[in-house]
Amino acid sequence: MTDNVVPLFKDPTTGTYTMPGDTPDTPAAHAPDAVRPARLLRRTARGLRAAVTHERTRTAVRLVARHGLYVAGGTRITAKRAWDGRTGSRYERMIRAAEAAGNFEEAKEWEDRLTRFRAARHHRRMDLLKAPQDAVKSAAYGTGLTVGSLLLLGFVLAIANKDPSWILAPITAVIAAIAAIVHVATVVWGPVVMIGPWLALLALWGVGRQRQTAPQWALPAQQRDDSGAPITPSIVVTALRDLGIAPMRNAIKEMGDAGAAMLGPIRIAGCGVEVDVTLPSGVSTAEVQGRRRKLAENLARHEHEVFITLPTAARTVRLWIADSGALDEPIGPSPLVTDETMTANYRTGKAPWGQDLRGDAATLSLYQRHLLITGLSNQGKTAALRALALWLALDKTVEFRIADLKGVGDWAMFDGLATTLIQGPTDDHVIAATEMVEGMVAEMERRIQAPPGTVFDPLVGIVDEAQVAFMCPAVGADKRPYGGSKATSRYFMAVRKIHNQGRAVDVILEEGTQDPTDQNLPKLVREGAHTRISLALGTESQARMALGDKAVDGGAAPHLLRQGLDKGTVVVASDGITIPAGQASITVRTHYIDTDTAAVIADRAKALRSGVVTAHTVPDADAHDPLADILSVLGTEARVLTQEVLKRLAALNGKAYGRWSFIDLKRVLDGTGAEPYKSEGRMVIGRDRLARVLANRPDDGSASAAE
Repeated sequence: MTDNVVPLFKDPTTGTYTMPGDTPDTPAAHAPDAVRPARLLRRTARGLRAAVTHERTRTAVRLVARHGLYVAGGTRITAKRAWDGRTGSRYERMIRAAEAAGNFEEAKEWEDRLTRFRAARHHRRMDLLKAPQDAVKSAAYGTGLTVGSLLLLGFVLAIANKDPSWILAPITAVIAAIAAIVHVATVVWGPVVMIGPWLALLALWGVGRQRQTAPQWALPAQQRDDSGAPITPSIVVTALRDLGIAPMRNAIKEMGDAGAAMLGPIRIAGCGVEVDVTLPSGVSTAEVQGRRRKLAENLARHEHEVFITLPTAARTVRLWIADSGALDEPIGPSPLVTDETMTANYRTGKAPWGQDLRGDAATLSLYQRHLLITGLSNQGKTAALRALALWLALDKTVEFRIADLKGVGDWAMFDGLATTLIQGPTDDHVIAATEMVEGMVAEMERRIQAPPGTVFDPLVGIVDEAQVAFMCPAVGADKRPYGGSKATSRYFMAVRKIHNQGRAVDVILEEGTQDPTDQNLPKLVREGAHTRISLALGTESQARMALGDKAVDGGAAPHLLRQGLDKGTVVVASDGITIPAGQASITVRTHYIDTDTAAVIADRAKALRSGVVTAHTVPDADAHDPLADILSVLGTEARVLTQEVLKRLAALNGKAYGRWSFIDLKRVLDGTGAEPYKSEGRMVIGRDRLARVLANRPDDGSASAAE
C-alpha cells in the first residue's frame, strides 16, 4: 500500500503542507484529512471490483438469472400454449411451413382443419351468448325440483314417523350442510389465496426449467453443451492438430498463420459444411482417413456426421461435416409418390432415388447397367431396390422377371406387371429362379443372333435375396448343382453369362443380397455388376466385397454406417450417378416407399400396359397348349396385333415361344377357324373366334406344339 502514499512537507512557519514541486504561493490541496478519504475510496473500489468479479458472485448472479428466466420463459411458453389453444395461430404456422416446403397437399389439409376449428369456436361463442338465460332457467328449474323433492321426502318422513315436524327436516339438513361447506371454505380460502400464487409461480418455473429457457451463460457448467457448435477455421485446424499425427501437429505449430493456409473456403453443403484440407508434407491422406472417429470427436460431432473423401488435388482430403443431428432427420417423400404423372425412360432417364449428403437430389441411371445391392439384414435393401424397379416400371416398354427368395410379399405388387414372379425361400423356388435366369440367357442369345440393327425392348431380371440361390444345395437331374460358385453351378453360370453379354442387347440383371462373403456372393458375380450399392455392413472386408477396393480406399465406408439408425442410407459406386470429381463413391439417403404406397405406384404402371400375364413358375417348354396360351395373352381385348401376340407369348413361355415367328403362329391357327385376319390393314387375331374354337374343342383334344 506504500506505493499510493503521497509525500507531504510541513512548513514550520505557516503550518501548511506542500507537495514536491509546489511553490509557497500554491500550497498543496492535500492534507492528511483529505488523504484518508481518497485512500478509502480506492480501497472500496478495489473491494467492490473483487466482490463483483469473484466466482461466488458470478455463480450467484447466474443462479438468480437462471431461475428468474425459468419463470419468465415458463410464463411465455404457457401463454403461447394458451394462445395456440384458443386461436388458429398453430394451424396458420403449419400452413406456412407446408407452403414453404412446397407440400401444398398438406397445406390444404391444415387449412381444412383451421376452417373446422373456427366453425367450432364460433358455435361455442354463440352458445356463450345464450348461456346466462339458460343458466337462470336451469337454476330456477333445479331449485324448484330440489325443494319439491325435499318437501316430498319430508312428507314421507312425517308420515313414517307420525310427526309433522319432519316435513321441513330434509330442507333444514340441506341448509345445515351448505352452512358447513361455507364455513370450511372461509377457513380454507385464506391459505389458498396465500399459497395459490406461489404454486402457480412454481408451476411456471417447472415449465421453464423443463424447456431450459435460460440462456447458456446462466446454466451451470455441467449443463453447458458445445456440441453442434458452428464449424470455423480455428475449430478445424485445432481438430487436425490434436489428431495424434506428429508431423501434422509440428507443421501447424511452425506455420505463421497457425495452419490457416491448410484450409480452403468453408462452404455450405446441404445439411452441413464442406472444406478441403491440404495436408503438410509427411502426412498421408490414409492417416487422416484412419482417424475419422477422433477427428469427429475433436469437431464435437458423432462419427457418422463426418465424412472424409479424396478430391482430385494431391495430398488433399475433403471433409464434409454435418450439422449436429441433421442426419437423423428424415428426408422428404419420393417424387414417385408426390408426382402421380411421372413416367420413366429406361434409355435416357434417371430414377429419383434420394438425396446426397449435401441435400441435392440423387438420381441413378439404370441403362445397360447390371446392379448389385447388399447390406446387413433389415437395413432397407429391398425397399431401396424396389424403389428403382418402381420407377423403371413406369416405362411401359420394360419387361420384368422377378424372383423374391424371401417370399414375404415385398414384391407382390408386381403381380400383373412382371411376366414372371417367383416368391418363396425353398429349394423349389431357387430352382424356379434359376430357370428364370436361364430363360433370360436364352432370350439374350436369341437377341444376339438377330439381324444387326434390331432394336429390343429392355428385359430386366431381379433376384432379391440372391444369397439363397448361391447357397442352395439342390442338384438337378443332370447332376449339376443349382447353387455354389463353381462352373458346374447353374445359377452362377447363368448370372455370369448375362453379366458378360446381356447389356449389349438390353438384358439386365439386378441382384440384392445380405452379408456378402465369397460363399454367398462369388467374386466374379460381384465384379460383374456395373452399379454396386451397399447399406450398413459389419466389417471393412465386407465393404470391399460390396463396393470394391478402389471405392473403399477412396473413402467409401458402409461399415461405418450405424446399423438400424441409418436405414436406407447407401454408398454407391457407379458411373450411373453423379459423383463429385475425384471421388470413387457417393453416400445417398434413399426415399422410403412403404409396401402400400408401392402397390399404388405399381397400379399406375399397370395402367400403362395391357395384357401382361404373370407366371408364378417357369413354364415347361414341353408341356404347353398354344391355343390356350394365345387366348390367355389376348386378355380382354377383342383383337390384338399378331406382332404383339408373339411378344406376349415369348414373355409367357420363352422356352416354348421365344423363337416363334408369324409363320409358327399361322401354322398353329390354320384350319381352326381363328386364323389371323386383317383389320385396318394390319394382321390381328380375334379373341371371340379363338374362344369359340376352344369351347368346341373335344376335351381330349389339344393344339399341341409338338411336331
